[in-house]
Amino acid sequence: MPASRTIIVAGAGIGGLTASLALAARGFRVIVLEKTERLEEAGAGLQLSPNASRVLIGLGLGDRLAQRAVAPDAVTVMSARSGRAVVRLPLGNAAAARAGAPYWVIHRADLQSALEAEVVAHPSIDLRLGCRFEDFASDARGITVGHRRRTERKHEQALALIGADGIWSTVRGQLFPSTQPRFSGLIAWRGTVDARALPRADLRAGVQLWMGPQAHLVVYPISGGRRINLVAIVADDWHREGWSAPGEAHEIKNRFAAAGWASSARDMIGAVESWKRWALFAMPDGGIWTAGATALLGDASHGMLPFAAQGAGMAIEDAAVLAQCLGDSHGANAAGDALSVPASLQRYAQARRARVARVQRLARQNGKIYHLTGPMALARDLAMQALGGERLLARQGWVYDWRP
Repeated sequence: MPASRTIIVAGAGIGGLTASLALAARGFRVIVLEKTERLEEAGAGLQLSPNASRVLIGLGLGDRLAQRAVAPDAVTVMSARSGRAVVRLPLGNAAAARAGAPYWVIHRADLQSALEAEVVAHPSIDLRLGCRFEDFASDARGITVGHRRRTERKHEQALALIGADGIWSTVRGQLFPSTQPRFSGLIAWRGTVDARALPRADLRAGVQLWMGPQAHLVVYPISGGRRINLVAIVADDWHREGWSAPGEAHEIKNRFAAAGWASSARDMIGAVESWKRWALFAMPDGGIWTAGATALLGDASHGMLPFAAQGAGMAIEDAAVLAQCLGDSHGANAAGDALSVPASLQRYAQARRARVARVQRLARQNGKIYHLTGPMALARDLAMQALGGERLLARQGWVYDWRP
């Protein structure tokens, strides 16, 4: 396939792999550059609400993911002070039927491996592991991308370059060097535990969100319910870059014990033997998107706090809209050329900017609500109980009902 039909994607994370499948479905040849020699887990569990799962199902991953994901029956909001449920937001089959797609929780590695399998099997996608993006230059024919595998440097001509290389994006660093993510003052601790180690916790079919003073805890099943994923969010000034710095188990246990959390929450935290932690950084509201024939996607554009469980979802949405915008002007049966690409990428940015900004604001607001203390926390709990789970869930409709 000629270079005029080629798009290069830098980064083989969830966003990059989804984008490659969505673009290939529109008739493009796709080269995916990934600096690591093999794709490995970065993080543990994630949530795929219907806005994301319907895109993945549309790309043919439904059967693969259904075998590995868990469809929780509810999100139960818990009080750290009392250890009791505040409100239950019903999910399960009824919610999936209303949304037209399932709500899944899944191990990040399971999602990535399912995407990788689809990508490797696709004849129009060339996944190059151990191949580091280095630089690019634009010209009248499109864009020339420099990349390196070990000591060998090569150049590739393409129609467009998509930076899907995470919150510390190299592509963004070259496009917009003055725009950097900012540390939120929060860090996330993550760990998993065998479900059999928590015999008193009913976690195999639901998500628990524990709200406490200046901290919260999210707990849900992954790996077909065999393991339980825990993510604890606390305030801290530690802000090293990366996703997998080791964390000392006694430190996180002591943090939650000192804050007076209920014993059932502390028992779950205590059952985790190995913790990883990462500092939470975020990009400016609305993201930063495109210049010429280059565009950003996912965390590279709009890395956000995880308190709306939409980081992966927004990247997956980006991939669908990007492919749609490029395909409309340069699809398999369209007469587009390199000159149409910047305009197509601008349409992509315009289609995504406002929604992404709204989700970023929602995530920040949720974090503040989860971490309330004293009388404000009590008022929050009473307000949630008064609204009830159905109405609280309905407030997420604008997120979950999105379609490309």
